[in-house]
Amino acid sequence: MRLRPLVMAAAITTALVVTPASAAPAGRVLGYVANNGGGVSVLDIATGAVSETIADSGGNSPYMAAVAFDGTRGYVTNTVQNTLTVIDTPTNTVDSSVPVGNHPAGVAVAPGGGFVYVTNYGDGTVSVVDTATLTVTATITVGQNPDGVVVTRDGKAVYVTHDVPGASAVSVIDTTTNAVATTIPVGRASTAIAASPDGTRMYVVNKGSDTVSAIDVATRTVLGTASVGFTPHGIALAPNGTRAYVTNSEFDSVSVVDLTSMTELRKVFVGDRPISVAITPDGAGLYVTNYGSGTVSVIDTATDTVTGTIAVGEHPVGIAVSFVPPAPSKLAAGHAQLQLRLLGFTLRGLDATLTEKHTGAPVAGRKVVFQTVKGTPLCTATTNTSGKAACDAQVPLLVGLATLLQGFTASFAGDDEHGGAAKRGYITLL
Repeated sequence: MRLRPLVMAAAITTALVVTPASAAPAGRVLGYVANNGGGVSVLDIATGAVSETIADSGGNSPYMAAVAFDGTRGYVTNTVQNTLTVIDTPTNTVDSSVPVGNHPAGVAVAPGGGFVYVTNYGDGTVSVVDTATLTVTATITVGQNPDGVVVTRDGKAVYVTHDVPGASAVSVIDTTTNAVATTIPVGRASTAIAASPDGTRMYVVNKGSDTVSAIDVATRTVLGTASVGFTPHGIALAPNGTRAYVTNSEFDSVSVVDLTSMTELRKVFVGDRPISVAITPDGAGLYVTNYGSGTVSVIDTATDTVTGTIAVGEHPVGIAVSFVPPAPSKLAAGHAQLQLRLLGFTLRGLDATLTEKHTGAPVAGRKVVFQTVKGTPLCTATTNTSGKAACDAQVPLLVGLATLLQGFTASFAGDDEHGGAAKRGYITLL
């Protein structure tokens, strides 16, 4: 497990990098767990384990988490510090901490990633964050205890729930005017909200009514209500839009809801006080945060059974699961020396250093291939803890002196964590 401090990642000036003509790495599916006791646990979905923890020294009480549409940024609200932490997900380092309103809770990313909307539970507002400048460009008054938030598929409206005693309503913000256009009555103490994959429905969890309300986006009216377990809190929808998965925080279970009939099919029992739930992009797995257990339960959606439990941080609350592409990398090639021999050549000091573009951090344990500019193999080496790969090569006469004096190419093919890179280096006579 790696522990990285929440500090601003340094800007790196990049040199020209040529991407090798190899198949693009697949990337990874990662889960981000916001622990109310501090820190963001990163789950490697393939291995079912915490791969690292992002230490939040600048915000020790994260609440909810959302990951941008392309997986390259994560956003975590910090309810004590009144900030929004911005994470570069390919490198899992923190880029910024953006001041927002009082006790921020929910967060949602607009289609296209241009804006992030943060509900401020303590002052009844929504902060609009411009992701290009990472500044708040508008603050919208919406009413008491705004909590869950989601943006419509077309980006024209933002739906906000209100965790208030008694009858509640969903505020609908017009993103053109950044003002509340209407409110939609739902159940009591509404919390989480999720949009259907086709964008035609919103599903609202009513904590005080033990129900889920279905809202028609076109008419902005409630179409139906499903009963679930005691004190529901979080919700996730299957990618095909047929099922909802709702955490019942006081019943230690997840309700599986048929969204066509708006009926509960069954309950899946998990850990102590489940709060939030996220689903993998392929819909095969559910990940449930158990606030009281300090764990995440893993549910197989094909069988609706718990297949694993992962220990995370203290009091896990928010969770998001997303595909994350490899971190862009770069190579800096060195300067090799050529020595003439009777039956060939010796190349000494072929070297290249592999680093992350975003952070400048060295990338260790990766194979770098050295070739002539015409593609003749020279040698291969593995990067050390400083990101440097180095080797010598014995080269036959038939390669030719003129070819060698044109220089060499160092290349890294790339993998799921880091993208490929190549760089040309120089060769001079010894």
